[in-house]
Amino acid sequence: MSGPFEEAFALVLEALRTSLPPGFDEIMLNGMPTFVVPLGRYPAGYHCTPGKPLPFISVGARASGISLHHLGLYSMPELLEWFTAEYPRHSRRKLDMGKGCVRFKKQDDIPLQLIRELAARVSPDDWVGHYEKVLRR
Repeated sequence: MSGPFEEAFALVLEALRTSLPPGFDEIMLNGMPTFVVPLGRYPAGYHCTPGKPLPFISVGARASGISLHHLGLYSMPELLEWFTAEYPRHSRRKLDMGKGCVRFKKQDDIPLQLIRELAARVSPDDWVGHYEKVLRR
């Protein structure tokens, strides 16, 4: 990747790589580095694309900024509540967020410590357990 957010992208990606609990694999999915629960650990994989590993978190970059796609924020209300309460303590900017996508438009104001804490909060086993519980509804 090259562009105005190249350094910020590398910092966010490194924060994820060093903070996610062991057991996630990093792959390219939809053009983004994505951390997944590998099929060797969860053979059922992702129900939307059978035979593919279970996605968890991705990071993307465009000319307008960095996006962090976190499926736990989308589907785990307690994680979302924690994150939205913590965000103002780590950033001067208003939270720019969709259902599971957090957007950062100013590279100097990306809350790397908060991203590290978010990444560390859910293990692969936690994610699989939650996924199966939600999928059965």
